[in-house]
Amino acid sequence: MRGAGRRKVWLLGVGGGLGLLAGFVALLVVGTYVAAAHLGAGGRAVGLAKGAVPTAYQNLVQKWGALCPALNPALLAAQLYQESGWRPDAQSGAQAQGIAQFIPGTWATHGIDGDGDGDRDVWDPKDAIPSAASYDCKLASYVKDAPGDPTENMLAAYNAGAYAVIKYGGVPPYRETKNYVSTIRKMEQSFASTKGRVDPSKRAAGAIHYAQQKLGTPYLWGGNGTPEQGGRFDCSGLTLAAYRSVGVQLPRVANDQWNSGPHPGRDELLPGDLVFFGTDMNNSRSIDHVGIYVGGGHMINAPYTGAKIRFDPIDTPNYFGATRPTADG
Repeated sequence: MRGAGRRKVWLLGVGGGLGLLAGFVALLVVGTYVAAAHLGAGGRAVGLAKGAVPTAYQNLVQKWGALCPALNPALLAAQLYQESGWRPDAQSGAQAQGIAQFIPGTWATHGIDGDGDGDRDVWDPKDAIPSAASYDCKLASYVKDAPGDPTENMLAAYNAGAYAVIKYGGVPPYRETKNYVSTIRKMEQSFASTKGRVDPSKRAAGAIHYAQQKLGTPYLWGGNGTPEQGGRFDCSGLTLAAYRSVGVQLPRVANDQWNSGPHPGRDELLPGDLVFFGTDMNNSRSIDHVGIYVGGGHMINAPYTGAKIRFDPIDTPNYFGATRPTADG
């Protein structure tokens, strides 16, 4: 870290500071997208991405996510996150309960004793997560003869019922169901570990350009850059606005933005990747800060109250990982 600090001083001390580093960033971005055409797509999922699933549930999701061919751990994780945000005490207005959001009638029929302790408790993730996987696989078996992708048919059956999938010969033409299937499949990428590089974002250069225009702007907790807020941002407000400027909609808070795309490794970072920081390296829900990577080990960062948006190094003890936002965020 002392070496990084010396390098930053040198950059700021030659030729106008921020202007020089901004020029350096521009060169990196150009080089990145010249090279991007030669990078292959990400490899297939081989497990769960680092920290994607809270430690308390990781083994359950890994084990039960392999229950049948139409399911995988990353897909099960995406469903659970979408249903409850990993909250075992979640309850909806429609009486859906627990981490997997079973309604009482469905639980009565499909809930299982996942941990073998003699009861079926919808509020216990050790029962609810295995039950969610078991229910998914039952649905997959009901619609196995329907044309189309077996996993997408399973998800459609989860949302609209197996009869609708059979009736329409695949994902039914219901807007809600099509959106549900699309959302889970895209979120699956974020929870999956991958082999090889993941595709670079084609919009990253525009997001960086937006963020660069905000350098020197005072930080505001909860800031979204509105005129009423004096155009000020907090960390995730800045990343949200930067990607919104190029047509990518991100969630509002940092630990939800982690789930907006696949996760490149530290040695695979490209300008435009979101870089995250947290307090528990095994739990993405501990993420409490995000910046936009610009290359050279630096990010554009809205750091904290009393500071201004600036360039900062990313290699700190609480560096958690990175996300490459997809077109759909």
